[in-house]
Amino acid sequence: MPWEARVIVGIGIDLVEIERVARLIERHGERALKRLFTDEERRYATRRAEPARHFAGRFAAKEAAFKALAADSAARQMSWRELEVFGAPDGRPSLRLHGVAAAAAARLGATRAWVTITHDSNSAAAVVVLERTTLDAPE
Repeated sequence: MPWEARVIVGIGIDLVEIERVARLIERHGERALKRLFTDEERRYATRRAEPARHFAGRFAAKEAAFKALAADSAARQMSWRELEVFGAPDGRPSLRLHGVAAAAAARLGATRAWVTITHDSNSAAAVVVLERTTLDAPE
């Protein structure tokens, strides 16, 4: 049986003020939401009692993912909608990458993304860890 190792290839963290997101939504409405979030992300957040809180959490996760992918020079070309935060069947936040973001993750060898999001009354924070699984035996 081959030996399996997990290696961190990227890590990112971000903190977003919920009030700032609320002001963005108030000023720019659907135009801003469509630019930053996928249809699924918008549906998720708008069904919640405090949509700005959930948009802030998802935006923090997108920023954290961007930072985790930043080791790849092409990552700067990705759009916000290429980083999609969704709920796994067990309720954990998960990350789905598209386009340039998916290609950047592939170049880094990332095979899994770990995502955590937290909120308080003022802020939302997220951490993203990108992991690569290798079958190399330790020396």
